[in-house]
Amino acid sequence: MEKVKIIETRNLQKTYFSSEGLPTPALRDISITISKGEFVSIMGPSGSGKSTLLHILGLLDEPTKGDYFLDGKNIKDYDKEAIASLRNEKIGFIFQFFNLLARTSVFDNVILPLLYSKVPEKDWKHRALEAIEAVNLGHRKDYLPSQLSGGEKQRVAIARALVTDPSIIFADEPTGNLDSRNGHNILEILQNLNEKQGRTIILITHESHAAAHAQRKIILKDGLVEIDEKILNQLRPTDVIIK
Repeated sequence: MEKVKIIETRNLQKTYFSSEGLPTPALRDISITISKGEFVSIMGPSGSGKSTLLHILGLLDEPTKGDYFLDGKNIKDYDKEAIASLRNEKIGFIFQFFNLLARTSVFDNVILPLLYSKVPEKDWKHRALEAIEAVNLGHRKDYLPSQLSGGEKQRVAIARALVTDPSIIFADEPTGNLDSRNGHNILEILQNLNEKQGRTIILITHESHAAAHAQRKIILKDGLVEIDEKILNQLRPTDVIIK
């Protein structure tokens, strides 16, 4: 069966300009395809362009040149309001620093994306509780972030990413602030979301062991794709046990 493209870029470029008008290319010529249901890691040293690529693929920024197709449609054909709606409906984000509201409970942090969605308000509570249970945090739903461990905070971030039922999840260095045990659990949760629910996962990481959970790795260098290959010895998921 032919794989369905969910993301395609053609000759994508991104250039930043200094206050003096001097150009700094971040992405030079990126042409990649990601199929629906893939788990892809994007790696590269600092300054390689991986964060810039994440921002463009996640509809947080626009390329200077080139084309980006999401579900077969060119992003250039959408206005800003339509792009914001598309981002809310199709994409979930998980960040290294969690980005949780400090004075807001786990439940209210998770429900937040629904405030800007097309999901009927009567379904919000059920959606939020379901997402919280999916990461085994039902017993913490009324806690504040300050009452949680680092691993629990990242699981809240995953629940928040899941609550709108996105087809694509972008995870930006999700284990960067965690110890090895919690980092391993987070990666297995992502892998299970991919294998059991069919979600497309795009993992930005500089850690080889984190990238090994993906099916494929793309390595950037100086704004170009240096390596794009399948991971032959992919780490397999096991039952995630979180205490």
